[in-house]
Amino acid sequence: MSLPAPSPDDPPYLSGLNAPQREAVLTTEGPVLVLAGAGTGKTAALTARLAHLLFTKRAWPSEILSVTFTNKAAREMRHRVGRLVGDVVEGMPWLGTFHAIGAKMLRRHAELVGLQSNFTILDTDDQLRLLKQLITAADLDEKRWPARALGGLIDGWKNKGLTPADLDAGESELYANGRGKELYAAYQARLIALNACDFGDLLLHMLVILKRDREVLKMYQERFKYIMVDEYQDTNSVQYLWLRLLAQEHKNICCVGDDDQSIYSWRGAQVENILKFEKDFPGAAIIRLEQNYRSTPHILAAASGVIANNSGRLGKTLWTDEPDGEKVKVIGVWDGPEEARRVGEEIESCQRAGKSIDDIAILVRAQHQTREFEDRFISIGMPYRIVGGFRFYERAEIRDALAYLRVVAQPADDLAFERIVNVPKRGLGDKAVQKVHQLARAEGIPLATAAARILDTDELTPQARRAFGNLVGDMARWRALANDTPHPELARQILDESGYTAMWQVEKSAEAAGRLENLTELVRAMEEYESLTAFLEHVSLVMDNEAAAEEAKVTIMTIHAAKGLEYDTVFLVGWEEGLFPSQRSLDEGGLASLEEERRLAYVAITRARRRAVIIHAANRRIYGQWTSSIPSRFVGELPDAHTESESSMSGGESLWRANWSERADPFADVARGTGRGPGWQRAAGVNPGGSFTSRTFTREPSRVVESRASAVSIGNKGRSDVAVGMRVFHQKFGYGEIAEIEGNKLEIDFEAAGRKRVMDSFVTVG
Repeated sequence: MSLPAPSPDDPPYLSGLNAPQREAVLTTEGPVLVLAGAGTGKTAALTARLAHLLFTKRAWPSEILSVTFTNKAAREMRHRVGRLVGDVVEGMPWLGTFHAIGAKMLRRHAELVGLQSNFTILDTDDQLRLLKQLITAADLDEKRWPARALGGLIDGWKNKGLTPADLDAGESELYANGRGKELYAAYQARLIALNACDFGDLLLHMLVILKRDREVLKMYQERFKYIMVDEYQDTNSVQYLWLRLLAQEHKNICCVGDDDQSIYSWRGAQVENILKFEKDFPGAAIIRLEQNYRSTPHILAAASGVIANNSGRLGKTLWTDEPDGEKVKVIGVWDGPEEARRVGEEIESCQRAGKSIDDIAILVRAQHQTREFEDRFISIGMPYRIVGGFRFYERAEIRDALAYLRVVAQPADDLAFERIVNVPKRGLGDKAVQKVHQLARAEGIPLATAAARILDTDELTPQARRAFGNLVGDMARWRALANDTPHPELARQILDESGYTAMWQVEKSAEAAGRLENLTELVRAMEEYESLTAFLEHVSLVMDNEAAAEEAKVTIMTIHAAKGLEYDTVFLVGWEEGLFPSQRSLDEGGLASLEEERRLAYVAITRARRRAVIIHAANRRIYGQWTSSIPSRFVGELPDAHTESESSMSGGESLWRANWSERADPFADVARGTGRGPGWQRAAGVNPGGSFTSRTFTREPSRVVESRASAVSIGNKGRSDVAVGMRVFHQKFGYGEIAEIEGNKLEIDFEAAGRKRVMDSFVTVG
């Protein structure tokens, strides 16, 4: 198709568009796929295209279906188009999210699936309540087969476009030893009886109607002369099937998306939908938006170098007219605390240079990583905000765990007792808990004391008496253990023996896995404090530190939450194997998950406008043990010409960096779908004998060869052969010089970490 050259007489919506953007606007007939790279102005092109269809009267507003993923995106689209073509946009009833449009359609045809037009849309709490009733009626143990797990499966089935009749034995086997299909059918029948549906039904019911009723399908196919879809790479199966059916009449469907930014498979998105667009719509025009208006050339080249390693992509090359700017900085640090210190120092340097911290973001792969930065920022007075989630100590699972610890440390803490009295479920009803409250008020005693006293009465049922008796006994035992047990170990024991850890372990969901990671990080955080009381006091200070809303703040968020956002400076932390890419993702998804993790790395880098800093640590502390790691394979994929590296590990970075320059063999196992290979297993560790060994991997023609470099010995016993002025080595803080000696405690000026107070048994003369 030959497009008209730009002209002074062009309508205003074409003003300022580059050639590919103009092509995306003016190619109105037939299927069109607009591959819009990060920061390439796809929203401008999409709104201009919609304005063009209206301005040229190719269709009435009611004949255009324009689908977005969020209400915010729909509002922005309506606002932008309104500025270009005026009030006509108000007559667009079919501009909105998938679910909003699905609900509008379903209310018109509700009777075709057994509903009335005034059906109720259940929220998550109502869904769980209904599922619990069905699980109980099916005589299943809800502790073993949680309602939340069944709800997650049902949501997944609906995202795939599967009704209960469509489930095969394999899908049904995912819940209660094959009863998934039965319970899904019971759930759907109960919804119909209640004249209700959940969010998944809004599209699934309409898909069923469109497949079954030819007249309804034909009506919508003829109505929608043009279909436009934003973020097409994020569509799931039911959305894809729904769109494909509606587009068959006119075939004027324009999908805008970026296969390199498909990062939501965990909620049903399928990157295959965008990859097979040309197969679904033969003769489709493919338009690539590659001119980036956000980032510098170095940042774009770094991101392109990483994503080029994916095989499942349509391909494009981002470029910009911007000056080169800074190269992407890659920093190696000793451990997690040093990572947080280094980021804090870098941000303070930005402040001194007159930059606003509102333009700075820290992106993490997993939510539990935020804790280290929150604690560091509290200590140095750096304002911060958590986006897309709660601050670490505000998360429900952390507050539950802290409540257990508070009751053990302070039996009179009634608020904490109330929070955990029936978490996890102990079979305590409201009446039993009320009786304990009544006794506590009558005698002026704490709830924990009242629970113990009421056991000697007949006020409670035998079941409630047993439940309270077990809880009171556990608390007494934990308090006794607190005298001799290290508080991190005590916390682990409480979480295990209370059943709290098991409660999340049986819930097989991504959310539950994240909660378990957060609990692990909580216990790790306790290791830095001398006592349980000191730790709880620290938490109280953190929770009380909420700066004024209008104050500039550093943003901390997960990479997933950052999609669509941009900042002048971005710190990308925790780029180590097992953390990013996530080992759990690789174990569960193999090569497909690896490619999605790489797309996540691409998204992370392209959030930066002017400066991107990638940090990897040689050590992370897990359950009290220092576990050594190697840099993420994504670090090895960064183009050397566009990066600069530094290490704070006293010249020892060669001991830590894996050789990723030739990595064909280490990827062999992932290529076979196992999710891990020998090249990125733990690269270093503390041996039982106390010697520290670092491993790097090099490649010979046909096999991976492990080479070892012995490092210094780490002492395990007290020592007296040290003196002021001696140069020593500490496993965590590196090299330093002894400044003061007090018994078996040393004040040492470390080269990288500054002055620290350590035990002499943890240093060696170096």
